[in-house]
Amino acid sequence: MTFNTYQEEAKKTALYPEAYRLLYPTLGLVGEAGELANKVKKVLRDQGGTLTPEAREAILQELGDVLWYVAQVATDLGESLDAVAQANLAKLRSRQARGTLGGSGDHR
Repeated sequence: MTFNTYQEEAKKTALYPEAYRLLYPTLGLVGEAGELANKVKKVLRDQGGTLTPEAREAILQELGDVLWYVAQVATDLGESLDAVAQANLAKLRSRQARGTLGGSGDHR
């Protein structure tokens, strides 16, 4: 499956008011990212860092939810996930070529 295929299929399940385009999926993305982080935290706290098959599956489920919201943000911005991914890789390659992968700041 491609990013664009996923995005098109995910869009069919997006049920939120037009008035909240961009806002709704952005807030959802933050919430789901928090749930993902919480699952990882519990692996550290409750399982001493040992990733059980059940914990792995739960983390992957949350990651899927994060992906859905990322797709909706891109959709609401009128952009394809393929284009977002390509632009991100171009940015990272540029940083790598200039030796600025590490560090901070958006424009390095």
